[in-house]
Amino acid sequence: MLTSDDLAFFAVVADSGSLAEAARKLNVTPPAVSQRLMALEARIGMRLLERTGRRSTLTDEGALVASHGRMVAEAIEALTEALGDRKSRVSGHLRVAAPHGFGRLHVAPVAEAFARAHEGVTISLELSDHPGAQELESCDVVVHIGPPGPLSQVVTTLAPNRRLLCASPAYLEQNEAIAAPEDLARHRCLVVRENDEDVTLWRFSRRRHEPATVRIRPAMSSNDGAVVRDWALAGMGIAIRSEWHVAEDLAQGRLRQVLPEWELPPADVVAMLGVRRGRSARTTAFVDMLRQALNPAPWRQAKEATGRHQ
Repeated sequence: MLTSDDLAFFAVVADSGSLAEAARKLNVTPPAVSQRLMALEARIGMRLLERTGRRSTLTDEGALVASHGRMVAEAIEALTEALGDRKSRVSGHLRVAAPHGFGRLHVAPVAEAFARAHEGVTISLELSDHPGAQELESCDVVVHIGPPGPLSQVVTTLAPNRRLLCASPAYLEQNEAIAAPEDLARHRCLVVRENDEDVTLWRFSRRRHEPATVRIRPAMSSNDGAVVRDWALAGMGIAIRSEWHVAEDLAQGRLRQVLPEWELPPADVVAMLGVRRGRSARTTAFVDMLRQALNPAPWRQAKEATGRHQ
């Protein structure tokens, strides 16, 4: 006989990459997870997880139990939320994913404020390099920077964010002038490698001009945007960075915008929501609070304030 606690436990195990990860999520030791899993399998008389070394994969029966476990968990969560709505109270567990740098600076403070405003809510904030649609299986809100693509979920824009070509004053003074996009082919270019994106093809547009596409050869690359920004500050080359990330550096003169009359494809800050989770009261309330915190965009406010004091 399976209980709702069994289903909730196994749903966590199924959504984790290993028993150790499941133990961290459940706040217990790995042996405790292993023992409970074996007891569950013994009770129902079938194997739910195939364990080979450090890797674990669901059996067909395990996938079935995990699927029903998620449905039961969602039903209980929906009932709890519906009862909370009758008391005009936001409650339940909110799962949010966001990029490392942006998440620390702009999402974490909102999560703190939200937890203070709604005592019945618990929050998990997962920061990763490039969160995307894949996180929607385990998260209520995924904060994403850039076009999310043709995905089957609700997408709402939180704040505008341009992508800017920039370099340090020292680099620009010591190297050949850049008058047009094609000149970049002769310069040191710094790139952030994200997923399978072709980071060597830089696209520009300008009013009353034909679009320009330049194939650059990266001098340095990293999967961490903060590292690429640091390289640009150190005079190692030219980089494309998000406006939110370099607005203060530009305002303080540590970086200069290159080819300001040309525009790169924007990378707006958006919230991606799962179809079911998009309707939850706590998700809606959190997204509203996050949008208010980013309106007007803090990185544009900082630029305007610097301009007034110069």
